[in-house]
Parts: sequence; C-alpha cells; structure tokens
Amino acid sequence: MPRRSLHAAVHARRSDRRRLDLMDKHFLTPLFSPESIIVLAGAPDDPTGQTPQARVLHQALRAQPYAGALQFLDIHATGTLAELAQTRADLAVIALPPQQVASALEVAGRLACRSALVVSSGIGAEAAATLKKIAQREGIHLLGPNGLGFQRPALQLNASAAGPLAKPGSLALVSQSGALTTSVLDWASTNAVGFSSVVSLGPNTSVDIAQVLDYLANDAQTHSIVVYVEGISSARHFMSALRSAAKAKPVVVLKAGRKPAGNEAAQTHSGAIVGSDDVFDAALRRAGAVRVRSFVELFSAAKCLASRYRPVGRRLAIVTNGGGPGVLAADWVNELYLHLGRLSAESAAALAPQLPPLASLSDLIDLSEDAGPEHYRAAIDAAGNDTQIDGVLTVYSPKVGVDAADIAGALVEVKHTMGKPLLSCWMGDASVGAARELLNEAGIPGFRTPEAAVGAFGNIASFYQNQLLLQQTPSPLSTLAKPDIEAARLVIESVLAERRKVLTEMESKTLLSSFHIPVTNTILARSANEAMMIATQLGFPVALKIDSSDISHKSDVEGVALNIMNGASARDTYTDMVERVARLQPGARINGVTVQKMARARRGREIYIGLVTDDPFGPVIVFGAGGTMIELINDRAMELPPLNRFLARRLIERSRVAETLGEWRGASAVNLDALEQVLLRVSEMVCELPQLREMDINPIIVDESGAVAVDARIVIDSAPQAAGGRTNPYSHLSILPYPTRYEQVWPLRGGGEYTVRPIRPNDARMLQDLVLHLSPESRYFRFVSSLTELSPSMLARFTLIDYDREMALVAVVKERNAGADGEMAETERIVGVSRYITNPDHSTCEFSLVVADDFNGRGIGSRLMESIMDVAREKGLSEIDGLVLANNADMLKLMRSLGFAVKRFADDPDFMLVTHTL
Repeated sequence: MPRRSLHAAVHARRSDRRRLDLMDKHFLTPLFSPESIIVLAGAPDDPTGQTPQARVLHQALRAQPYAGALQFLDIHATGTLAELAQTRADLAVIALPPQQVASALEVAGRLACRSALVVSSGIGAEAAATLKKIAQREGIHLLGPNGLGFQRPALQLNASAAGPLAKPGSLALVSQSGALTTSVLDWASTNAVGFSSVVSLGPNTSVDIAQVLDYLANDAQTHSIVVYVEGISSARHFMSALRSAAKAKPVVVLKAGRKPAGNEAAQTHSGAIVGSDDVFDAALRRAGAVRVRSFVELFSAAKCLASRYRPVGRRLAIVTNGGGPGVLAADWVNELYLHLGRLSAESAAALAPQLPPLASLSDLIDLSEDAGPEHYRAAIDAAGNDTQIDGVLTVYSPKVGVDAADIAGALVEVKHTMGKPLLSCWMGDASVGAARELLNEAGIPGFRTPEAAVGAFGNIASFYQNQLLLQQTPSPLSTLAKPDIEAARLVIESVLAERRKVLTEMESKTLLSSFHIPVTNTILARSANEAMMIATQLGFPVALKIDSSDISHKSDVEGVALNIMNGASARDTYTDMVERVARLQPGARINGVTVQKMARARRGREIYIGLVTDDPFGPVIVFGAGGTMIELINDRAMELPPLNRFLARRLIERSRVAETLGEWRGASAVNLDALEQVLLRVSEMVCELPQLREMDINPIIVDESGAVAVDARIVIDSAPQAAGGRTNPYSHLSILPYPTRYEQVWPLRGGGEYTVRPIRPNDARMLQDLVLHLSPESRYFRFVSSLTELSPSMLARFTLIDYDREMALVAVVKERNAGADGEMAETERIVGVSRYITNPDHSTCEFSLVVADDFNGRGIGSRLMESIMDVAREKGLSEIDGLVLANNADMLKLMRSLGFAVKRFADDPDFMLVTHTL
C-alpha cells in the first residue's frame, strides 16, 4: 500500500474532510498520531510482574484521557488468543523484559499494527538488529528500543517513561539522550514552555532521527524544533531531513561528543587542523539550522523558539533603566558579531517627548532610573515599529519606588502587538520573582543576565543568516570554462595503479590545471645539473622543493629553498637538499627536486584552500590564511560542497584573513573574483573526483591582478561505493548538487518549445503562480481540497527538495509580456510539474502531476511523466504508483497510455490505484 500524502493525490477531487485526512498522512502518522493503541507491557493489574519501564508506562498512559482507543493486552495470559484475533491497532507499545520483546513484536505484526514503540531497555545491538529485521518483515515502523518513548501533549498521549505529560505547545524536542529529555521536561514545567512532541531516541532504533525530523517538518502542530544529537548513522539522510525541517521552521541543535581538532594520521595541513566538530558546524549552517554548545544555551533557545517569534536579522535594540547592565549587553552584542539596533532619527524624535528628562537614545535606549511602565511601553513600541531594528531586549534593574511586576506588565501588553522577538532580562532575585512569573506566563523569554539574553537572540538570529545558505542549490560544475575531467581521472588512475595515495607536487598541480586553477610553472629536476639548467632557463629567483610522495610536509624536513638567485646556487642547493632529506627521512623515495620561478606578488596575500573528508559528512572545503605558519595561525572557515558564488563569498567572509583582502597596509585590494573562481574550481574537483580525500593548495598568492597556486598536495583513494548499490556520481557528497543532467528542451505540440528541468528553491513564485491560475476543478483534482494558493510551508516543501530521495521536474516556457514601463520583456513560466517521492521501503515511489489548464493537450503531461519515470528508474527504484479519482477519465486515459496498471484503491473506492513497474 503506498504512503499517502499530498504528493500522492494525482488530480483527485475532495469529497469530504475524512478523505483529505487520508491523503495527507505522513508514513509515521500511525506512530505519532495513532487512532488506536495496544499496550504489551505485562498484566495491567499486576505491577509486581512488570518491568520498571512498564510500571511507569502504565501510569503515564492512564494519567490523562487519551482520545483514541487504548487497549492493554497480556499476551501470556490464558484466553487471549481469541481477543488477539479481533484486535487491530495503529501502534503497539511494548515494555516487556528483553527476551520477550521479539515475540511481542511478531504479535504486533500479526495484529496488523503499522508502528511499534519498544520502551524496554538493556537490549544489545545484536538483539536490536533482530528486532529491526522483524519490523521490516512485518511492515512496522519501529521506534526503540532503549529509549524513553514519546509524548504528544495535544493528543493527551504520554507513551513514555520520561515523566508526566508536558504542557501542549508548538516546540518539538528530539533527543538521543534519555537523561537530557527528562531534564528538559523538568525545566519546561517551571518555565511555561509547552511541546507539540517529545521524542526520545535510544541507540539502534529503526525509526531514526532523520525520519523523526521529516515527520516534524510536516507536522502542523510543530512550529520550531530542538534537537540533541550524539551520533549520526547517515549524513545524507540526516542532512536531507534537517534541511527540509529548517526550511519550514527554526531548528536548534545541541551536539555532544565534540572531538578535538587535529588528526595525527593526516597527511595534509587540512587534515591536521580541521576537527569533526568544525565540520558539524559547517553542516548545520548549510542545513539552515542553528547550533548551540551547552545545555544552558539549549534552554535559552527553547525559550525563544517557544515564543514563536521569527527573527529576520541581527540588529538588537536594548531598552534599559541602568547604564551598566545596558553596556554589558551592548558589549556582548559586539562580541557575538550582532549589531546594536539603533532607533532611526524619526523614531527617536517621536519617542523623546514621552520619556523621562534624563533618558538617552544615542545607542542604548536608556530610560534612566525613574522610568515607569509607560516609559518602557513607549520605548518598546517605538523599537518594535522601527524598520532598522530586528529584535528588542528589555533590561530591568531593581529600583527603589518602582514595581518590577508593573514593568513586566507593560511588556506583556506590548507583546500582543509586536511582530519581532521581545526578550527580557530582570536582574536581581527576590524583588523580581513575581515579574519573572508574569513574563513566563506571557511567553516572553526571560534571562537573569544580559549576556545570556543577548546570546539567546544571537543563536536564533543565526537562523536567518543560515537560511540564506540553505537556499543555495549549486550545480556540480560552475558556469566557467569546462574542465578537462578525463585528464584528471587519468592522473588519479595511474597513481592508484602504482598503489600510491599521495600525489607528488607535479601530479597535484596537473590536477589543478585540469580544472583551470592557475599554478606556477613547475619542472622536475633529477640531478643537480638539471636543476641548474632549468633554473637558468626559467629565470631567477627560483624555488626548489623536494619531490617525494612519502613526505607530507616538505618544510618539516627542510625540503624547501626559496629565492635561489643563480645557477651555481641552484646546483648546490639541490645536492644539499637531497642529502639532508635522505638523512632526516631515510625511508622516503625521492624523485628529485622541483624547480619553479618565484611568484613575484606585489604585496600579495598568502591564502590557503584545502579539502578534508569527514566521517560521516564527506568532503569539506576549507579556506583561510596560508603560508608556513598555517597551523599556528589556525584560521579556518569551511563549507560543504558544492559551492556557487554566493557560498564562496560567504566562505571567504567567515575567515579571519578576509580582513586583509581589501586595501590593507598600503596594498591594493585583491582580486576577489579570482579567489572566488579558485574556490568554485575546487568545488568542481570535489564533485567530479570522488577519489579525493585530502588537499592542500598552500600558498595561493592573490593580489589585485589575480591568484596563482604556488604549491599543492593531494591525497586520494578509491572512490567510495554508493549506498544500496545505487548509481549516483555524487553519492560521496552529503548535499547533492543541482542535477543539471536532467535538463532537456522539447518541441511543444502546436509550435514553440519548452524546457523540462529539476525544480529549484527560487521557483517558489512561479509554482505559486501556476496554482493560482489553475481552474477550481484542476485544484480539486490535484490537492484534494479547495485551497487557492500554496501555504509557505507547502511552497518550502515543494521547492527545496533532496534530489536523492525525491524529484520534481518542471516544464518551463518563455513568454513575452509587457513590463510596468510598457516595454516587452521575456519571462519564464512554469506550466507543469511532475514529482515522485521515494517510499520508506526505498524501492518504490509515488508520483503526482499537474499541468496548466491552457497547456493541456500539448504533450507536456506525458513528457513530464516519462521524464520523471526515467529519473526514478535511474535511481534504482522498482515501481511508481499514485492515486487517481475514479471519475477522472482524462488522467486514467493518460496513465493507461503510459502502461500503468489501474485498479480500485482498497481504502477508498472513489480512488483508483495506478502502478507501473520501472
């Protein structure tokens, strides 16, 4: 039976709300929103025979009135077989001794349960693998074992051993630690924070963190997500789900197990200075999520997310009644690279008459010690309406004669009309307790110190910045001149054939040159006399470097000599260098010495670009200051490939060396375009050459005239195998590039042409236009509802996709329309979309199709279907299916013409199930 979702509704008409609910279910709905539950946790009325988890679970499930059907079964009791034969449920909750769990899961399968939760603990990896096999065989989505279960407060469902049911709210918590789960719930109970979902994931669970994130991304009750991560089994699946969730709602992540930077086995500077924790930072940033680094920050972020504010920038205004605390807050704003929000001249002029005489509006909005509720109200209202301000922090210090609760009441009043983040910092303790309670009840995030409040705003404000990175979907190849990929592959194959993994400088520079990265001319000398002759021909000064694939860092063995000024010196340097290196590293195979002309850079800057391969995120591009002091300078910014110009520029800006790239100490600004091009070329190398493992291009000399690579070292290995045996040239990347290979131009029946290509995030406006201009009947057929436009979350879900697990192809035509000035301009228009989503079995998929009414009958629908089937076939999927309303004759005719089998859909006779073997 196919997974039913909006995507599966192929030109179907809504007949009632029940049918819409049927079509809109996520595949984990039976787990997290079950209509019926059976509990297999020992005898319900005999606590002495239950496990500790079972006793807690019985109490948790009965503590509140769950709206669905709830049945407790003892599968070992006499006379239950007849009961079991009549039992059906969406979810089976199992809390039995470890040795009984497998048989209980098999019983759940015979009862046709579509999901199961195992709360039992003490189950090892081998036993958990057995449970996973049983669940797969029975078609059950399995959460657990060894976790605490989950809570769904709005459903009054506490299927957990995590304590009392949390208050309902819009914040979801997903945690790989039971201890952290209970700690957050305990904190939330006293801080007026409610949850839409609380999910505790134990080790070896079948339903993993990626699948839970995928569900929450589509859960209407969830508006923001907090995640605690200890380990990731699949970077591709994790990144895919995280990007999908963060596109729709803010996601904050706390990760444990931060490893120290550095790797003793690394053969390049890149591998030595980049730790896995740095890569995790880069991955979260690219996924559009925000990372926090402590439990305290996690709680602070949860407060802000629970307030349901959506920051749109980094400019924080500070309203205070005390200069000292206000200055502390302002200092922390600068420390965190935020911006101090200042009132515009117009706002300041309008506000000044409403404040006490000693108030100051220059930087801080300092209200003076005599400020009362009306002054706070006026100041916050002014800042909230000022377009130069993105959020407001109110700092209150206790003052004699001023009631802290009255000031808090003013914030509560203003909050109802304020669309920006409003944070509070009530300093002190005993005298401000009542005020803090008022702020908590109103959902205004409160903090005890200015630094904590500013830090919380900074974490959430980063969401806006990271969303810009999330929107980027670069192609594997840039728009620059096409590289000679085949030549690069031949170099790699020859090195691997020699059972080597480290390329020489000559080989490394050949790879760079294949991708049009400028390099210094380098010639290998195999004797002292050759070195003298080559140096003389190149012209002085020259540099000499030892050439050996066994030496990782030439400088460590004194294998680099610079500024050689004549032939005799070149000859002598060769002899001395070879003897010295042989003595310092006797086992190294020395090919000779490379000779290259010194790069004469007029006040050029030394830059470093590198590559590391992380487990589990794969290749990562590194950028920073270069030269011989690279490891001491420790300047590293990093980004996951593929890159485009926007991502390359942001990568440069995050490095410390970026401050020196403009006019600096009398030197002209460097050619940033040239530096960006080198980054784009490195991105191309990473995408097209999966054998790359580590790389140093150091230094790259960049000045106002361009950039040139002076030295390079590359480490390779055999290309990694794609998971599941799928054919994907980019399976080594954790973020798939935009699949340009699926772009095709087709003739349009009746004249003209159209392009079929994969959808892009920036297609959202054109996709909305397509839906807006559909006839009411077409909208009913496609979306099973009377919607007239796509919601922001639907637009996000439909346009920012993971090209590995789903595909959407759009048909685009070019039209000429009159602009606002009356001039004719060429514009693009989406006139059709076909889509498939891979089912949880990873072997079948569901499709949807829609074509603009004025383009029906022109061959677009059949072409989109054939193209989407070709993509699914290439991905290794075995079957494609969908649902069509039984009276939709035109769609059924098209399906039959394409070879689909058509039969009644068992769950609803008004629909036909159409399937095609790929």
